[in-house]
Amino acid sequence: MRPQIALFGDSITEQSFRSGGWGAALADTYTRKADIVNRGYSGYNTRWALFLLHQLFPFDSTKPPVAATIFFGANDAALLGRTSERQHVPIEEYKENLRKVVHHLKECSPTMLVVLITPPPVDEVGRRDYAQSVYGEKAMELPERTNEVTGLYAKQCVELAKEMGLCSIDLWSKMQETGGWQKKFLSDGLHLTPEGNAVVHEEVVKVFNQLWLSAAEMPDDFPSHSEIDGKNPEKAFQQLCI
Repeated sequence: MRPQIALFGDSITEQSFRSGGWGAALADTYTRKADIVNRGYSGYNTRWALFLLHQLFPFDSTKPPVAATIFFGANDAALLGRTSERQHVPIEEYKENLRKVVHHLKECSPTMLVVLITPPPVDEVGRRDYAQSVYGEKAMELPERTNEVTGLYAKQCVELAKEMGLCSIDLWSKMQETGGWQKKFLSDGLHLTPEGNAVVHEEVVKVFNQLWLSAAEMPDDFPSHSEIDGKNPEKAFQQLCI
């Protein structure tokens, strides 16, 4: 049975199996090596994510994931007094909620490789333009998220990873290293374009390769067709049967 890699997060994870998505690309990278399991929930923050832990990652599982990405923060960083304030989670609570998620996963499996991913940067102009295209005159002039505040949440995510001895991907900083990142990586000021998804895929694979989860070094689940003798096919599967 193939090992599983779980992707736990918000809409940026939920959408990752769409065409050009980072989750779909990861599934391709680990074809015949591991199963990529999408556990993304659009609109969720870390507070709501805690309610899912025992259902998604039960302690009595006989086959917990070998690795998991935790990718929350874009909704936690929504501003109070704006249109998405019900998703807001105070920054101190955000950090502690992430800690609780990590503790739960490690209790499921102490050897599980856990990678924290920060929220991406926010293009405030792009968010405003998107809101106006959807809501017209009813759209609020003030953005419901800002890049500055989201950056504070990203910093807490990275700090927590250091405190817990985990790997992290500072997507907020990484994307802003590229000129024109606002339109290149973000489709609506928040969610990812195919190019933005490619950045996430590249960074996740880089982290996995640096540790013990390189796809190139993992065995295939079953023999390659080139190893199967047409006249004596059972020979290729004898070791598996044993």
